[in-house]
Amino acid sequence: MKLKVLLTLLLLASLIFAGQACSRATYGADDKSKIRVGIVFDIGGKDDRSFNAAAWNGVKCAETGNLPDGKTSCDKPALNVIVRDVEPGNPVSIEPAMRAFAERNYDLVIGIGFAQGPIMQKVATDYPNIQFAIIDGVIFEADGKTPKSNVASLVFKEHEGSYLVGLLAAMTTKTNTIGFLGGMDIGLIHRFEGGYEQGAKSVNPNIQVIQNYVGVTDAAWNNPGKGKEIALAQISKGADVIFTAAGNSGLGAFDAVEQSGKDTSGRASHFVIGVDSNQNMVKPGFVLTSMVKRVDNAVYDIVKDVVNHQFKGGFHVFGLDTEGVGYVIDANNQSLVTPQMKQAAEDARKKIVSGDIKVVDRMLQ
Repeated sequence: MKLKVLLTLLLLASLIFAGQACSRATYGADDKSKIRVGIVFDIGGKDDRSFNAAAWNGVKCAETGNLPDGKTSCDKPALNVIVRDVEPGNPVSIEPAMRAFAERNYDLVIGIGFAQGPIMQKVATDYPNIQFAIIDGVIFEADGKTPKSNVASLVFKEHEGSYLVGLLAAMTTKTNTIGFLGGMDIGLIHRFEGGYEQGAKSVNPNIQVIQNYVGVTDAAWNNPGKGKEIALAQISKGADVIFTAAGNSGLGAFDAVEQSGKDTSGRASHFVIGVDSNQNMVKPGFVLTSMVKRVDNAVYDIVKDVVNHQFKGGFHVFGLDTEGVGYVIDANNQSLVTPQMKQAAEDARKKIVSGDIKVVDRMLQ
C-alpha cells in the first residue's frame, strides 16, 4: 500500500476510534468476541430526522435493542454487536472512513446513500473478504452486470410508497395544486416524484404538480434554507400540499407550511409530507403524513444476517409487499387523514401489491 494511503488510514482510524471523527465521545477497546459493525453516514449526519436517522435507528436497535435515545424499545432483540459510526461532514472524508473500518477487519461496513456507491465499489474491491452493505446503491463486479458478492445492495421501491402519499395529497388539496421538493436532481429522486404524481393523478387527472430540486451536488441534501425558499415559492403558486424528498433540506418545507399558518377553524392551511423516517411529529398538525422507507428494518436485517452467518451479496429489495415502504398515521396526523382517505390509500396499496396498479419507476426511464 502506498505510504500516503497508509498514513490516511492510520489517521482516520485514530480519529474514529478516539471519538473525534464522529459525534460519539469515547470508545473503549473493541470486544472482538462480538460482531463489529461500522456505519458511515452521508454528509447530512445521523440527526437529519430522515434517511440517516432511520439507518441509525436500525444499527442501534441491533446493538442495544433500543432506539438511539437508549430508552425506547425497538421491539426487536439486541444482536450482541458493537457499532461504531462516522459522520464525515464532507464528501472527501467518506472513503478514508470506510477504508479505516475495512482495514480493522470489521465484520460489516455500511454506507448510507447512493453517493457512496462509487466509493464502496473501490473499497469493496480492495477488501474482498470484508462484508459491505449500501443503502440505495447497487455495486457490481468489473463486468458491470454481476452484483458484487461481498456487497448487499439494499434498495427500495420508493415510487410505490410515493404513489400512496400522492393520492392522499390529491384528496387533501383545496387548490388542485400540490408541490414536490426534491434534493439532488437525480434518477433516484425522480422515482419519488413520479410515484407521487401518478398517485395524485389517479384521484384528479387535472391536478397540477409543481416540482423543484434544491441542486445537483451533494450539498443539495443539507440546505434547509434553500428548501424553505423553494417551498414558499411553490406556496405562492398555489401549492397547499408539498412532498419533500430532500434530506435535511426538506426540513425547510416544514418551516414554510408552518409559516403559512392556520385557517379560521384552526386547521393548517398548508401541509408538508415527510420522507424516509416518520416526520409527523416535526411540526404536528402541519404534516399530512410521512412516506417512510424502512431503512431501519433493512439495516437491522443485514446486521442479523451477518450475525447468523447468512450474509448474501446482491440485491435486497423492499417494497409495499414487504412493508419496506408505506405511509404513517399516528396521533400527530390522525385528524388530518379521513377514513375515506385511508380506505382509498389501502385499496391502492392492495392493488399495487397484486399488480393491478403498475407504478412507473422514473429511475428506469
